[in-house]
Amino acid sequence: MVYKSNRYRNGLLFVLMVCSAIALHGQKEPQYTQYMYNIGSFNPAYVGTVETPEIASLYRAQWISVPGAPRTIRLGANVPFSNEKNGMGFNVINDQLGPVSQTYLDAAYSFQIKLSEATKLSFGVNAGGSLLNVDYTKGDFKDPNEPLLNENQVNSFYPTVGAGVFMYGDDWYTGISVPNFLTNGIYNDEVATLVADKIQFNAVAGYVFDFGDDLKFKPALLVNYLQGAPVTFNVSANFLLFQSLTLGASYRVNNAVSGLAGFQISNNLFVGYAYDYSTNGYGEYNNGSHEIILKFYLGKGRKSVKSTRESSTKPAKGAPKQIDTPRFF
Repeated sequence: MVYKSNRYRNGLLFVLMVCSAIALHGQKEPQYTQYMYNIGSFNPAYVGTVETPEIASLYRAQWISVPGAPRTIRLGANVPFSNEKNGMGFNVINDQLGPVSQTYLDAAYSFQIKLSEATKLSFGVNAGGSLLNVDYTKGDFKDPNEPLLNENQVNSFYPTVGAGVFMYGDDWYTGISVPNFLTNGIYNDEVATLVADKIQFNAVAGYVFDFGDDLKFKPALLVNYLQGAPVTFNVSANFLLFQSLTLGASYRVNNAVSGLAGFQISNNLFVGYAYDYSTNGYGEYNNGSHEIILKFYLGKGRKSVKSTRESSTKPAKGAPKQIDTPRFF
């Protein structure tokens, strides 16, 4: 079954796009270039590790100029408890690809233990579901007699249950997660043809090199593995300048190279932007991909972390907390 646009060129681009999404990305979960700001969306163990409640909103427009190309919208929240051990997280993500629209909703809970004075280990679980909608009226099809087209729409719901671990210190972090173990819950024949019945693994890691108050270097890595598909590697390197401006680059192996920029507008608001250029041969057929994120940090201010900004001398008892850039990012 091939989805076609009004022009042959755009129809060909759509076929290439779908093949790329399946063969190269090899993942059900939405793709982010600024994954370091979205760890809570794919690892539930992260949600309680933040220092104050935060809300993130993201919009990603992939392969501009290609009809039906992926579009992703995410709204998420991470809320740590006052005991500094537990946390809750919430995610609503809408992912669109041609006639297919998928909405993920889940809630996450995490619990962390102290391994040493500088190291904590967090465990998390998430539960929710995915609403899958396929609207066959969007576009023309090569074979109008395809049996699936007898129904103009497919609407299905399947549950999701996932888990993750996240370990971190003052200037580093690493974690692994499985967003959904219930792949056998996708039992409907129509749904099974559209959603890969596989388990996906995500691994993330990062480090902060502190070169003084005005310069920090923050490399990060995200690895996605979907059973039966190639492993996807995302490598990024960001520089934090003057505690407010972030500039960097990212490379998705055999897929795309990206430029990243971010600005800490205030103690409570961060905005980030990424532009992707395809390196796998599709670059000449599209105008790149755009991604923008807004992060809101709630409360009076965020505590600093020694390795990233905090002075080696602790403030006197009763003194106000030092306001600084977010931990790790």
